[in-house]
Amino acid sequence: MTFRQFLAVVELRTKLVSLSTFTLAALYARRGTGGWDLPSLAVCYAAVLCVDMGTTAFNSYFDWWRGTDESTLNRESDKVLVHEGVSALATLLIALALFAAAGILGLLLAARLGWWILALGVPSLAAGFLYSGGPFPISRTPFGELFAGGFLGSVLFLVVYGVATTGGFTGGASAGSAAARGGAPDFSGALLASLPGSLMIAAILAVNNACDIEGDRRSGRKTLAVLLGAKGGEAVAWILVSAGFALSVALGLLGTLPVSVAVAVPIVAVPATAELRAMGRRGYSHSTKGPNMGGILRVFLLWSAATGICLAADILFRP
Repeated sequence: MTFRQFLAVVELRTKLVSLSTFTLAALYARRGTGGWDLPSLAVCYAAVLCVDMGTTAFNSYFDWWRGTDESTLNRESDKVLVHEGVSALATLLIALALFAAAGILGLLLAARLGWWILALGVPSLAAGFLYSGGPFPISRTPFGELFAGGFLGSVLFLVVYGVATTGGFTGGASAGSAAARGGAPDFSGALLASLPGSLMIAAILAVNNACDIEGDRRSGRKTLAVLLGAKGGEAVAWILVSAGFALSVALGLLGTLPVSVAVAVPIVAVPATAELRAMGRRGYSHSTKGPNMGGILRVFLLWSAATGICLAADILFRP
């Protein structure tokens, strides 16, 4: 396996999603506490990257093993197990090694900041495997969008927020004192702040599944797109994106997110809507998957940039 093929197996380009969640959670924590524990955040991101890459490697392996990725239908150059004959065993070993590395890094964080981290980290590892592995893979059910959005959105957001706010901050009853007592931080506000991202990530998977409908139907998958049809899958993506944008505005008006979010997000909704309409004109199929996935990722990045800039500005210019 070459280095290029390794990058294809773990689909490194898709890690922008977890990087966005990580960045927004860290900014949200900084806004609330006024500081960061950079060493802990660095270890946390390394663990997150290992889990994310390992999950994708498992997905590559199990999609090959179950015949979900067929060379006659699939046109994605990154599916190197199908198109280039990359060793399936090597792919599986890479996934296991990445999960092992994530587990070690998680234990280091737990020893430093509190064992509550394992309550979120262990289920995240299990979810990464069960998404495509095990006897009943979640990716083959109608719950894939909800599951992926929940873990890559809310759960990851809470892990990063917890690490950032228990890293030894000073001042009052902030999370630094919770860490000193071995307790967990208050996640209530962070959970609300994480929900728009969960919806946006679910929309990415909805587009992916709508484009994969033909191959998924042949392999016996029962995704939402398979159950609802391509038009139904497209409608799910529209609903999820609209809900994510609307909830961001609501949280800005409520003060959970900076009020500037309520202004910035509707502005970026204009080009985001244009992207969604262009995707609809192209249609949803294997042949349009590349441009459509690029389109939904641009929608996600528009939302991420608007939210992140508003959080950063609130940190920098707050009185």
